[in-house]
Amino acid sequence: MAKPPVPPQERLTHLAASGEARMVDVADKAVTSRSATAEGRVVMRPETLDLVLSGNAKKGDVLGAARIAGIMAAKKTHELIPLCHPLLISKVVVDIEPDLALPGLVVRATVSLAGQTGVEMEALTAVSVTCLTIYDMVKAVERGMRIEGIRVLEKSGGRSGLYQAED
Repeated sequence: MAKPPVPPQERLTHLAASGEARMVDVADKAVTSRSATAEGRVVMRPETLDLVLSGNAKKGDVLGAARIAGIMAAKKTHELIPLCHPLLISKVVVDIEPDLALPGLVVRATVSLAGQTGVEMEALTAVSVTCLTIYDMVKAVERGMRIEGIRVLEKSGGRSGLYQAED
């Protein structure tokens, strides 16, 4: 028995009707202001967090290096994720906040542009690379750190409008 057709809103946009991967054509989409914010966490021992916050890690300024790595990653997302469009990003902000209750660091990245496609992947990539850089810079002190909870918190613009994650 043949499968019923999949409604358009449930189709994967990166797959052609015959199943092969393809880059989505955004040429006919309107240019709108678009923004996305993502977050993630690096969970570590309290002593490791103290070392990061004191600025005394062997490799140097962990938070500064991680922030720059995240910004660079957002700009290079199209080189890392096969079907992402190269975008003219207008803004990338990476915030890293200590959370003593984790203990660890909460990373948030917001990416904005005026364009024809969203920037969720750029925000997620910025968060991921920021977290990986934090891990890399202090792994000599603690290899058991965990990177977790990477997700989109909010996205706006485009046809689908506003999305906000539930807590």
